[in-house]
Amino acid sequence: MLECNLIKEHRPRYNTMLKDDKGYPYIKATVGEEFPRLFMARDMKKDGRSKYFGPFTSMGAVKDTLDLIHKLYHIRTCSRSLPKDIGKDRPCLNYHIKQCDAPCQGYISGEQYRRNFSQALDFLGGKYEPLIKSLEEKMQAASEQLEFERAIEYRELLGSVKKIAQKQKITSSSMEDRDIVALARDEKDAVVQVFFIREGKLIGRDHFHVTAATAENDGEILGSFVKQFYAGTPFIPRELWLQYPLAEEEIISQWLSGKRGQKVKIVVPKKGEKERLVELAAKNAALVLSQDKERIKKEELRTIGAMNQIGALIGLEGVRRLEAYDISNTSGVESVGSMVVYEDGKPKRSDYRKFKIKTVQGPNDYASMEEVLTRRFTHGLKEAEELERKGEDLKLGNFTRFPDLIMMDGGRGQVNIALDVLGKLGLSIPVCGMVKDDNHRTRGLYYNNVEVPIDRHSEGFRLITRIQDEAHRFAIEYHRSLRGKGQVKSVLDDIPGIGPARRKALMRHFKDIEAVRTAEVQELEQAPQMNKRAAEAVFRFFHERPEHPESGKQDVENT
Repeated sequence: MLECNLIKEHRPRYNTMLKDDKGYPYIKATVGEEFPRLFMARDMKKDGRSKYFGPFTSMGAVKDTLDLIHKLYHIRTCSRSLPKDIGKDRPCLNYHIKQCDAPCQGYISGEQYRRNFSQALDFLGGKYEPLIKSLEEKMQAASEQLEFERAIEYRELLGSVKKIAQKQKITSSSMEDRDIVALARDEKDAVVQVFFIREGKLIGRDHFHVTAATAENDGEILGSFVKQFYAGTPFIPRELWLQYPLAEEEIISQWLSGKRGQKVKIVVPKKGEKERLVELAAKNAALVLSQDKERIKKEELRTIGAMNQIGALIGLEGVRRLEAYDISNTSGVESVGSMVVYEDGKPKRSDYRKFKIKTVQGPNDYASMEEVLTRRFTHGLKEAEELERKGEDLKLGNFTRFPDLIMMDGGRGQVNIALDVLGKLGLSIPVCGMVKDDNHRTRGLYYNNVEVPIDRHSEGFRLITRIQDEAHRFAIEYHRSLRGKGQVKSVLDDIPGIGPARRKALMRHFKDIEAVRTAEVQELEQAPQMNKRAAEAVFRFFHERPEHPESGKQDVENT
């Protein structure tokens, strides 16, 4: 246990480690209550008042099972304290949709409710045949009485029960709880497969990727997995069937027995059905390892491979980080810029930045891009100087990580703007433009005054279009948010000293803009959030400027 805790705390480089730290859901039965309930639980508490079923390998399985049980046995889902709270409140929706018999109202006796609950526990324990037979009989009877809607309901319930029953295939007649653990590995990675068998039925399986030192043999990897996995799971089965013997088998068995509260047996099968099941788990692990290697290979081709293709197109090596920029505005209004970042072919959203254009008036994309790039790299240089002065790592800065390549949404004009900004700041970063055709589709890269064509079917081309679309999306979303805020505008916003809070207070107090316009200073001063100075500013604004007949109506509509 100490070793497992130290491994999790210090994460040594050459040690088998689970790559995921998942927990498994259970179905908890509150058998100690007078009107017991069934619900999902993440951990097991040995309080003597509850019974647990599982673990289940997916939340979907838990949800489907509970939904079916509520339809079949009408077990309550509320947390009311019964029988103390009987009749204190009206029944919930589950009663009206016929998924609860409303014990909170006394509509069902405690004896009948517990009888239904006992049948639900039998169902969870795998006793499906009595229920299947009962549903078939009810469906047939309803059909003979021409109650076809009810017959369809029974048919759907019957199908759901059979579906759950088929998922839990019999693997042993001994009715024991056991886990079967086996692994497959190659020169770099390993996958451990676990079969979960409860009461003789295979209820699920799961696999785990582990990293291991090449010096470790299969038994060492399996031993490390067993210690780390069962240190974090609340349910310990009665038996463990393993592919290889463990070096510390006796100690591990004592530790697991202490956690379970009963003897835990570790078995390495050598022949018969047990060996075949362990071999099946090993084949599953090998299949997962093979499939994941193919998936990883495809993902690397789509990301790192695509980055290498882009670098090869323009003659650059070691391109890992890309920054792409775009400008968005509506006729020059609320002009904004976006910066998106890709590392190893994947978006790094934590490094995205957005810029509200401050110095450019009107729809001037070139000048706006110049402002964005100047602000971005000036900020990065200043931040780097400050961190160096403090003796801190440059990686701590938000803008200090400069790209290996800058990609501009456009051709020669945008590229020259970027090169001019970098030249003024004394930076040497390659810049290329993503050139579009007349149909606004990417056709090539502009680099060193030459347009480089791209194979439209290559992964590099697909990555370029993703980067271009992402820069455009990020810019336009920011522009829309600013434009949406700007459309809610009032003539009161033009008065010095009247901010959003006072504007709302005035409109709530006077109801419309015309009443504000005709109010005296003393009346304005009586409104919430207002003082004499603000009231005088409003009064002067309306009485010392030319009247616009339509302004009042327009202001009410916009506000």
